[in-house]
Amino acid sequence: MPDSLTIQLVNQTPSQDVHAFITGLAIQRNMARVFLKTDGKSLYYPESPPAGKILQPLTEDCAIPLGAPGNTVTVTIPQMAGGRIWFSAEKPLTFLRNPGGPGGGAALVEPSVLNPSDPNAEVDFAFCEFTLNGDQLFANISYVDFVPRLPIALTLQTQGGAVQHVSGMALDGLGRVCAGLREQAAKDGRPWDKLVVHAKGQQQAMPLRVLNPSHGNAVGASFAGYFEPLVEAAWKKYGQDQQDQQNQQQQQHAEKPHHRFRLPLLNKGPDPEPPQAQAQAQAVLRINTQAAAGILEGNVPSGSDDMVIGGEAFARPTTADILGCNSGPFTTGPSPKRNAIIPRLAAAFQRGCICEVTEHPSLPETFYQCDPTNHYSRIVHECNLDGKGYAFAYDDVQPGGGADQSGKVNAGDPKVFVVAVGGGGAYVGDRMP
Repeated sequence: MPDSLTIQLVNQTPSQDVHAFITGLAIQRNMARVFLKTDGKSLYYPESPPAGKILQPLTEDCAIPLGAPGNTVTVTIPQMAGGRIWFSAEKPLTFLRNPGGPGGGAALVEPSVLNPSDPNAEVDFAFCEFTLNGDQLFANISYVDFVPRLPIALTLQTQGGAVQHVSGMALDGLGRVCAGLREQAAKDGRPWDKLVVHAKGQQQAMPLRVLNPSHGNAVGASFAGYFEPLVEAAWKKYGQDQQDQQNQQQQQHAEKPHHRFRLPLLNKGPDPEPPQAQAQAQAVLRINTQAAAGILEGNVPSGSDDMVIGGEAFARPTTADILGCNSGPFTTGPSPKRNAIIPRLAAAFQRGCICEVTEHPSLPETFYQCDPTNHYSRIVHECNLDGKGYAFAYDDVQPGGGADQSGKVNAGDPKVFVVAVGGGGAYVGDRMP
């Protein structure tokens, strides 16, 4: 892998006032915060302000103008971890510094869509994520926090000529997401429509963004209790107590005498056992960790309220646990086995397929087919031209050889990396623009 990489930034918006900002952690400089300056080449390491001084402005101009619609600007990045390419239209973004950041530099206060007092709350912005290290370039689009008004597409060509492309949404993508959420809210009465965010005083104008339901409380969209019926159904489906009770009832029914009049000519043997008397096999959850732990079986043992998978006990998740993927039973820890189960179990709940099939990860045709399910995620995938994009943290979970859902590109030998913003000219297919 090279120590640096050039990136082509393409303005596919109708605006002439679009800026990019590139941030990350400088791998070759003790993971200090780093920006590209306005020339797209020079590096700026924001210095830590004195102790007690917070929310200090940057001391360098890091807004990279993209020029007129259709224009391409080439920038050069060093090896970076946790990188983001930010875009804003009509107004540059504001980044602030706090003391005590990594590598001896500043801690960065990034734009927030959840804090109404943030200077960027009314700014039309979007970002994609990337890491360039000694092994590979990895980049992805993300809707884990919100759907922006500005769609982003990624194209990566390797030294060998192979091309990976993530289409993103078309220019009207946000509008289509909003329409889908309003339609779903009308169907089930849940506050999907409240996730739509407008700029202040512009309720009739084009929305600014749509928040992920994991952030619904920030706009008065509570989903408390939403996934609990699915959790209850899963605990029943895979529960030993439930199965023991069913088998006991079936056995009692079988012990009752049953008489049938049978014609001698038709008597070819003893009566078959009534179907109700046949014990039902317990449903067994199977999680393919796609790691050293292999395929693990799980159920809810008799007398327990935990689901036990491969010896790891999982308490019932709440709706907040499922939407966020990082709390309650989905909190990661020191166990590699448990950490491999968590993404696959969380994804099965998010996609509403935990009860529909017993083997996970399952195929995409099983996703979002039954309620309750994450309709934000369903609609986001429907509105991306190729169906790809992280709509929740573990949206990269897929069966071996399955179709990618996450909207990522990666390669150990990147040659050309194109990041287009705006959705104009968006296309589907692994080819160069």
